[in-house]
Amino acid sequence: MNNQLQDSDLLTAIITPFDADNHIDFKVLAQLTNRLIDQGCNGFVIGGTTGETPTLTHDEKIQLYTEFGKIVGGCVPVIAGTGSNNTAETIAFTQEVAQIPGIDYALVVVPPYNKPNQKCMKAHFTAVADNVDIPVIMYNIPGRTGVKMEVSTILELAQHPNIAGIKQCASLEEIEEIVDKRPANFALFTGEDAQALTARVLGADGVISVATHVYCEKMRRMYDDLYAGNYASAGRLQRWLTPRMSALFMFPSPSPVKAVLNAQGFAVGGCRLPILPLDDEDKEQLAAALGLPADALSKNLPLELGEIA
Repeated sequence: MNNQLQDSDLLTAIITPFDADNHIDFKVLAQLTNRLIDQGCNGFVIGGTTGETPTLTHDEKIQLYTEFGKIVGGCVPVIAGTGSNNTAETIAFTQEVAQIPGIDYALVVVPPYNKPNQKCMKAHFTAVADNVDIPVIMYNIPGRTGVKMEVSTILELAQHPNIAGIKQCASLEEIEEIVDKRPANFALFTGEDAQALTARVLGADGVISVATHVYCEKMRRMYDDLYAGNYASAGRLQRWLTPRMSALFMFPSPSPVKAVLNAQGFAVGGCRLPILPLDDEDKEQLAAALGLPADALSKNLPLELGEIA
């Protein structure tokens, strides 16, 4: 399998904008997507955690993926979230999404809530990969699922011809082992923004990021500095970015990043329950954590926030 994802290094797990009536705003989605591509983002996850997928209906997800495929137009890879804690349902929905033009991969999460063991995880991902006509990207995020896929399980599943990679939210030591032992065509992305530089140095293919919504140009520059051998500059950028990346998760995601985008004029709207949008006190705390004036998120902000000291 020729894995086009391995030509991408900076992917955005993109938010889902909502209008005043709480419907998906495709015009704003197109504006944001095009801005991110212009700034150096070279891949997307649509319908992930950041996209508030659990709050979207089946028909909304199909419409979202269909329109997003048109927006991107094949210029960069697109991964669509299709996983659930029901294997049969995951297969059926993934196969439906596989028919949508412009969707290149399916993101399938370790089943949440059920707390499967390693044997169950192997059976789940094998069943999905065996029965769908789209390459599968596994999503290992123990902080949200309650269980962790072990490296040995990842490496065994990586041998499956229809499992193309993983979004890995775990330790750098585990990333090291996966890099050492994975098949050559198995893509590995950290899902932790703060690991973006180190994971790349260790041999991962890049990052699937939330912070790119706000700091895409700086993250692109960080990777480009790394490739050019400007290691001191790349490290300085990561050190500057890390506390700001953490700040974007100081309240339930994606409410912080949506608050920043709204202040930048993108009108992405609020969040759907059970996630609340930030109130004024929350915005002041977030602004302080981002190194901005207390009232910054109530004003119009520049697209790139702050200068590197």
